Amino acid sequence: MIKFKHVVATVGGLLAVAHVGLLGYVFHRPRTPAVPTINIPHGDYSSYSIRADKDGYQIDYKANDPAILESERSLDLLKDKKGLFGGGVEDRVEWRRDQFTMEGTRNIGGASTQDVEGKYSAKDVECLVADAGARSQGAMAGSAIVAGTVVPAVSNIPYIGWLAGGWALLLGNKGGSEVGSQIGSVFNDC
Repeated sequence: MIKFKHVVATVGGLLAVAHVGLLGYVFHRPRTPAVPTINIPHGDYSSYSIRADKDGYQIDYKANDPAILESERSLDLLKDKKGLFGGGVEDRVEWRRDQFTMEGTRNIGGASTQDVEGKYSAKDVECLVADAGARSQGAMAGSAIVAGTVVPAVSNIPYIGWLAGGWALLLGNKGGSEVGSQIGSVFNDC
């Protein structure tokens, strides 16, 4: 009977110590911060703003901000004659606003095939005209080939023959246009 009392006392003591330890952990556990810690990447031309309160948080992050780099400068002063006989002279200042890319070159608002003034070169215009003609001829040839060979075969399909014939004709038109463009670029050195 003495051994049984010792076993019960030992188990009861262990449960009491575990209970006290658990209560101590619950009351003294580390608190989480009200606002989470967020690692936002830092870099050139990036910006962010964080709005946080007890209900939550919102982050606005922009990479490569500002998206458009602008420069504004004044041009030479211009003299304008004022009045009927030019009795007075008015000084006027004009401003020039330029936009730049991230590399520092001036943005002229066009494709890379354009020259400094924003106009296509003679070779580029020639290639565009040749490509348009080659695409047109290729589309007509592709449509004619498909209309003579594939469309009669697929138009006999019950219920959807008319639809399959139209699809075949469109695919022949598109394929012929692409092939015509490739052949035209080879022959015109574009």
